Amino acid sequence: MMTIANPNQMLAFIGSYASPDTPGVYSCTYDAATGQFAIIDQVSGLADPTFLTVDRNRRMLYAIGSVLEEGRKVGEAYSYRILDNGELAFVNKQRTVGPTCHITLDHTSRCLIVSSYHGGMIGICPILEDGSIGPIREVHQHEGSSVHPNQASPHPHSVFIDRNNRYALCCDLGIDQVIVYRLDVDGCRLIPHSKVHVQPGSGPRHLTFHPTLPYVYVINELNGTVTVFAYDEGAGTLSEVQTISTLPADYTGEPSCADIHISNDGRFLYGSNRGHDSIVVYTIDQANGQLSPIEYVSTQGGHPRNFALSPDNRFVLVANRDANNVVTLARDAETGRLTPAGTELHVSKPVCVKFFV
Repeated sequence: MMTIANPNQMLAFIGSYASPDTPGVYSCTYDAATGQFAIIDQVSGLADPTFLTVDRNRRMLYAIGSVLEEGRKVGEAYSYRILDNGELAFVNKQRTVGPTCHITLDHTSRCLIVSSYHGGMIGICPILEDGSIGPIREVHQHEGSSVHPNQASPHPHSVFIDRNNRYALCCDLGIDQVIVYRLDVDGCRLIPHSKVHVQPGSGPRHLTFHPTLPYVYVINELNGTVTVFAYDEGAGTLSEVQTISTLPADYTGEPSCADIHISNDGRFLYGSNRGHDSIVVYTIDQANGQLSPIEYVSTQGGHPRNFALSPDNRFVLVANRDANNVVTLARDAETGRLTPAGTELHVSKPVCVKFFV
C-alpha cells in the first residue's frame, strides 16, 4: 500500500487501447517538479478503455469500454473509487451506447455523457449519490453524411460542457457539424438546441473553450485545421471566426488531428497532429480570438492522440499510442514554446491522460 507524501506529487490516470487480458487503465503519481509519472495501480479486464473522466469531490474515476453482444460491440461505462493511496476499487458498470470513444461529466458530476463514433449517437446516464453509474437515460441518434470517404455516416467523437453547465457541445466528425444540446441536469437530459457546420471534409473531433473570452476552438481531424468560433454562451450559438492549418506548409502527408487544449492564462493553444507526430503551438489574439502559429514540436513518438497540460501548466504530457509512451514536454509560460523534458512513461498503447484535479 502506497501513501502519497511528497508535496510535489499528485494523482493522474492513463487510459489505453487494451485487450481485456492486459492492463488498460493506470493510476499514477505525477511529480510536478519533474513532470514524471510512476504507476501505482492498474486495471485489467476492459476492452479499449481509451477515455477517462474524473470526479474529484467523490473521488471517482469513470472509463469507457466495450463488450461483444451477438457479434457486435456494445459500449459500457465503468466506475472506480479512487482510494487514498491512489489504488482503484471497482464500483459498478453500466451498458451505454456503442461502441464508445469518449466520456465526460457535467460540472456537477451528476450526468455522464458518452459518444459513439461508430454508432453515430450520444447517450447520457445519471450519476447516483454513491458515485455509481445509473442506467442510461437518453440516447440521441445523429443523421447525415459529408464529402470525405470517412464521412459516410454520423460519427460523434466527443462532447464538452460549457463553463456555465448550460450547454453540451458535440463534435460530429461524420457530418461536419458541432451540435449544441441544452443540458438539463435535474432531468439528466440533452435537448437539441442549435448546430453549426464546419467546412465540408473537415471532420471536427475535439474542442476546447477559452477560459475567459467568448471563443470555442474545434480541431478538425480530416483536413488538419482548427476552426475558431465566437460563442454566445447565453444563446448557445456558434459563429465561425477563423480556420487555420495545424501543419507546416511543407508537410505532404495525410492530416490526422486529435486533441486540443488552451493554457490556463488563455494566451496559447495546443493541438496534436498524428502522422506528423507533433504538437502545434499557437498564440491567441486576446482582441479577436484568432490564432497565429508559433511552432510544431515533435512528440517523441508516433500517433499522439490525447494530451494534457499539467495543472500548473509547466508541462505537456503526450500519449503516443504507437510508441507505447507518455512523453513529458516542458512548457515556457512566457513564449508558450515546448521542449523535451527528458522523461517518459512506457505503457501499452496510451490514449488519454487525466489529472486528479
